[in-house]
Amino acid sequence: MSRSRTEYDEVDSTVVLSALGSKYSAEILCAAGTPKSAQALSEDIEIPIATCYRRIEELVDAGLLTCEGRQLSEEGRRTNIYRRTLDEIEIDFSDDVPAFSRKHRTEAKNRLQDQLED
Repeated sequence: MSRSRTEYDEVDSTVVLSALGSKYSAEILCAAGTPKSAQALSEDIEIPIATCYRRIEELVDAGLLTCEGRQLSEEGRRTNIYRRTLDEIEIDFSDDVPAFSRKHRTEAKNRLQDQLED
C-alpha cells in the first residue's frame, strides 16, 4: 500500500510515470499543497470519490503524495489527510530509462503554507 519515506527515492520510474499519467493525478497533486481529505480533494476537483481514492492510492504508492495523519470529518468520522511530497518533478527521457529530478517539499514550507491557509 503506502511506502516509507526512505523508499520514495527508490520508486520504479514506471510506477511514477503510470501514476502521473492517470486522469486527475496532476489536479490532485496541485490541490494537495495543503493537507486535505479525499472528500475535500474530490469536491475541489469535482471528480467522483471512488476515482479520487484510486488516484490517491496510486500517488501514495509512487511516493508523490503522503498521508499526513487523520482528522475528524464534519460527520464525525476519522479520515486520512493527504499532502503532496514534492513541488516539482522533472523527467529526463534521453537515456534508456527515464530519470527523475524532484524538488521535495520541506517541513518548513509545509508549516508556512499551513499558517497562510488559516
